[in-house]
Amino acid sequence: MNTTTQSPLQQISESLSFAGRQLRFQHASSCCQCDMTFSIYLPPQAEESGARLPVLYWLSGLTCTDENFVQKSGFQRYAAQHGVIVVAPDTSPRGEGVPDDPDGSWDIGLGAGFYVNATQEPWRTHYHMYDYVSAELPEIIAEHFPVDTARQGIFGHSMGGHGALVIGLRNPDCFRSISAFAPIVNPANCPWGQKALGYYLGEAGRAWNDYDALALLEEHQPQCMIKIDQGGADSFLEAQLHPERLVQLCQNKRYPLEYHLYPGYDHSYFFIASFIGSHFQFHLEQLNQSA
Repeated sequence: MNTTTQSPLQQISESLSFAGRQLRFQHASSCCQCDMTFSIYLPPQAEESGARLPVLYWLSGLTCTDENFVQKSGFQRYAAQHGVIVVAPDTSPRGEGVPDDPDGSWDIGLGAGFYVNATQEPWRTHYHMYDYVSAELPEIIAEHFPVDTARQGIFGHSMGGHGALVIGLRNPDCFRSISAFAPIVNPANCPWGQKALGYYLGEAGRAWNDYDALALLEEHQPQCMIKIDQGGADSFLEAQLHPERLVQLCQNKRYPLEYHLYPGYDHSYFFIASFIGSHFQFHLEQLNQSA
């Protein structure tokens, strides 16, 4: 790791986990025009001289920060086992001057950036999570940490699953593998997505399609297989998530999709922790094939 006194990264914390290091950093973001925070896990293999390791970017859901996944999923066991660096950015810009929903709603504003580049006031100055995750953050990670940029994958949960699908599909040269837990696959046609896209992007139209996985897949074939896990007892399944729409589209177009519906599992991190290991195996199979 190269974080000298001239580095723009300010370390917030460090903890030992499965012989690797769980770190947290803050830095000034040019995309979001504020300080941003991310967590990164460096497995023990990162200490080996000359090591360049695959890296996975995890995107979290509504109301989360970068710490939810780090503290609740238990992913460090698998990252250490397989020698994978894992980066978890925050879910929105934050800080003085960054607007929040004036009504205090939890599904817009702070903690709810939806991984888009906002074009509407008052969001347009700071809410550029798409550019941050797809370009700025990977550049920072490649500069300071021993990642193999030819083996980068992206995954996430709920709103973060939406982000992983959209960012992965739109940036196949950067992200060579994509997976998600309980993603919002068609935000242009569900209440969460319609509210967020309306606030951030304005009226429905082409801009919405750019951030809708179903709309993207209607026009472009994915460059890699996609993996989606969904809990059958998820209380948001019917109203917000609609994975059956994506499954049907991929079947009709013969796109590669690995979809699992797990009866009894809900929307929580108990579900994620139960199956996170299989996502590491999936990503490594995809990334090793594409390298």
